[in-house]
Amino acid sequence: MSENDSKIVRSVIDREELFLNSISQNIWKNPELKFEEVYAHNLLTDALIKYGFEVHKNYLLQTAFRAEFSSGDGPSIAVILEYDALPGIGHACGHNLIAEAGLAAAISIKEAMENDSKIKGKVVVLGTPAEESGGGKVKLIKLGAFKNVDAAMMVHPLKADWFNPINLSRLAVSVDFRGKESHASAFPWEGINALDAAVNLYQNLGLLRQQMKPTCRLHAIITKGGTAPNIIPAESRVEIYCRAQSIKDLQVLREKVEKCIVGAAISAGCSYKANFDEDNMYYDLVTNNTMCRLFEKNLGSKSPTDPAKLGILPVGSTDMGNVSHVVPSIHPFYNIYTEASNHTEEFTNAAGAPRAQPSTLNAAKAMAMTALSLMRNPEKMAQAKEEFKIAMLIKNSS
Repeated sequence: MSENDSKIVRSVIDREELFLNSISQNIWKNPELKFEEVYAHNLLTDALIKYGFEVHKNYLLQTAFRAEFSSGDGPSIAVILEYDALPGIGHACGHNLIAEAGLAAAISIKEAMENDSKIKGKVVVLGTPAEESGGGKVKLIKLGAFKNVDAAMMVHPLKADWFNPINLSRLAVSVDFRGKESHASAFPWEGINALDAAVNLYQNLGLLRQQMKPTCRLHAIITKGGTAPNIIPAESRVEIYCRAQSIKDLQVLREKVEKCIVGAAISAGCSYKANFDEDNMYYDLVTNNTMCRLFEKNLGSKSPTDPAKLGILPVGSTDMGNVSHVVPSIHPFYNIYTEASNHTEEFTNAAGAPRAQPSTLNAAKAMAMTALSLMRNPEKMAQAKEEFKIAMLIKNSS
């Protein structure tokens, strides 16, 4: 990447700082759940139109979008935006900042391309809804959104810098138990208690944790357990997330969870129906080292904090993991200087605070410069692709 590219990227983002912050703040103040992000979709697409992108609203999914700017034959680099919130606690994962950073990177890449005819390629801005459990990117991949993309990138706020994070594969499971209603006091022996089956399963999962790998995770909630204390519940429902560091480990965990479900149903005398949502399974994140090194160099920061010292190893799951199995990708975490962990009310507050702005815009600048580096240096793009090819061969053979 040329020194001039760096100057343009920094100049553009610094110049548009107030507008970019207003985008972030408006999304933060108007949190929307998965596949309901109409306000954020319109806000971001209107901004991209303002900056001269060719914009496709409602792209493949109702609240997804695609915006493009091309300067000729060259690599197609996708900058990914997220903007869905969590139920009850809003932007507790900072997706308002992810959207801001992606928009900032996109407009600065475009201006650098316009400034120098030697930069050949395409910047693709992908608005991806429903990262929080909805699998928006999983659906977009299946619908062909990444078919002609050479590399993809996004950034994510955290309480530390972590450029090569461990994000786990994830499988959602829902279990419905069926028993038989009866008067809980007068004729309890005539009932079959579906809540007992749900409680048994919850306890079984707790015992299973002792025999899981340290990098595996299991969490569950009981979402249906009866209607009144004096009615033996005929129906119950348990929702579970299974997570592991690889798809292989996830399949092993899945088999163990299935046995927990069967055992819970038998012990309570209930029938059951289990849905393993493999169509929307999140894959583990495969960070492309070539791209990651470019990002770290362009950010110009000191070495990232060791996440293990902060108790955040490994972290959660993301459908960006699925993208990283399709094209060379990065998903670096950057520090917004909070003690709060993601998915808490405290992190929601941090994501809307002025303190988060400087590092968000710095991460956007590094992302933009990384994309421009790939466009200017075909050997780097080729290196990233070769590394991706080898990583996938290793994964598919294991």
